[in-house]
Amino acid sequence: MNQLTANTPVIIGVGFYQEHHDNPLDCLEPFQLMVRAIRDAADNASSSTKSSAELLAAIESISVNQGMWDYPNPGKLVADELGCPNAVSGLADLGVLQFTPLFNLCREIAAGERKLGVVTGGEAKFRELRSKITGQTVNNTQQPEDSPQVDVHLTSSDPFASELEAQAGIFLPVQLFAIIESALRHHQGLGIEEHRDLVAQLYSGFCDIAARNPHAWKQESVSAEEIRDAIGNNAMLAFPYTKRHNTQWNVNQSVAILVSSCGMAESLGVNRNHWVYPVSQVQSRHVVTLAQQNKLYSHPGTIMSGERALMLAGASIDDITAADLYSCFPASVRSFAHDLNLQNQCPLSVTGSMAFAGGPYNHGALDGAARMVEVVRQSASTTTGRQLGLVSNLSGIFGKQAIALFSNQPNPGGYVFEDITDTVAAIDKPLPLSGDYTGPVTVVGYTVVFNKQDLVQAFAICDTPDGGRTVLTSQDKAVLMAMTRQEFVGREVQALPGRILAWEEPPSP
Repeated sequence: MNQLTANTPVIIGVGFYQEHHDNPLDCLEPFQLMVRAIRDAADNASSSTKSSAELLAAIESISVNQGMWDYPNPGKLVADELGCPNAVSGLADLGVLQFTPLFNLCREIAAGERKLGVVTGGEAKFRELRSKITGQTVNNTQQPEDSPQVDVHLTSSDPFASELEAQAGIFLPVQLFAIIESALRHHQGLGIEEHRDLVAQLYSGFCDIAARNPHAWKQESVSAEEIRDAIGNNAMLAFPYTKRHNTQWNVNQSVAILVSSCGMAESLGVNRNHWVYPVSQVQSRHVVTLAQQNKLYSHPGTIMSGERALMLAGASIDDITAADLYSCFPASVRSFAHDLNLQNQCPLSVTGSMAFAGGPYNHGALDGAARMVEVVRQSASTTTGRQLGLVSNLSGIFGKQAIALFSNQPNPGGYVFEDITDTVAAIDKPLPLSGDYTGPVTVVGYTVVFNKQDLVQAFAICDTPDGGRTVLTSQDKAVLMAMTRQEFVGREVQALPGRILAWEEPPSP
């Protein structure tokens, strides 16, 4: 084994908790779910000299990813429940990369500022759904106004979408990622139906992976046809995405990752065979809104983060033994796979995707990392040599990207973190937007939005002749129908006043 320093960060425990109670009064609230996951992580650490309670009492920081709840200081609630009331509390807002708290904890440990900390997230959206269905009221704990403020608060003011996209009415992530999907389809030279089959087969494979994941929200077999086609409750939402392509956020799920220094892990009596090393972590926080991205299907932040993470790990893409690509929608997985050149290397998920394993609002990447720790451990117990797992994360509409590598063996060069935001920003320049342009334009990405079986509206991002972009809409039923049957990416259409897309079927020869 490579030489370790006392401050080398190592993951010693991961924890998961979920519940499916139909009676919302039987369900835990979000912070209680986090407590359960952290206790599970402490048990998972399998200390030979310390009890789980002693390990929990030694936690120095608790970082929480913001969820669909309003606790001002959830880390404090969790700390008090666990018996480590002096732990530093952290909260990462929506828009901050989900991996950033984990990266920060590893950096603090490597710098000798911390010896043991936990990163967690918890969501009880299923509890809320069951409350609405049954009419039984549930409430979350209200922290008093004079409660201590969160110690470390990570915020983000970066835009989710451009003003032009918002004016066009493109508000939902499913619509924006469906636009990315169309651009990638065209780039890969796939026909409309061929592409729908490919994506459905990908997600049917994820369903099979979720069935083998003990922490998955759904463990059932779903065929490619049942994912692809708008049948029954599987409505078409934004072509080509049906409901089953979408992240499932109506879950009661939590996750926890317990990270310590090697020195602390030794003192806690955690068996070295149980350790998993964060090898390299790279992130880009350079945000370009979708309509302004040079290539809707490919992102410099992904490419450069992946290349840099592998280089820092002394590895190549051929060394990756497992991957979990962020899976809020198929375009997320497929764009990451394209930019990282992972299509033929290994399965693209170890969780089974956020559509089937569960997509808690703002900690899905932590679930991927925690499951990867389990996979690396399992593989190392049966296979000799280095196991190297890659997990990706994005924020917004591919506005920020992060890559993390995990291994059963420490990095020969030691743990490494890099923020390459400035490097990415130097080459990834946003295209100018025009809301007033009229005339010929070329479609670079589009989707058709449905309401049940009805085609409602098309959204299209288009190149203008002067090198800029515009965003167009259409409610013309003939155009909408054609867009679901023919490829419109790369096609010239007309931008009319009011940013209306116009197109006419050419006459038959």
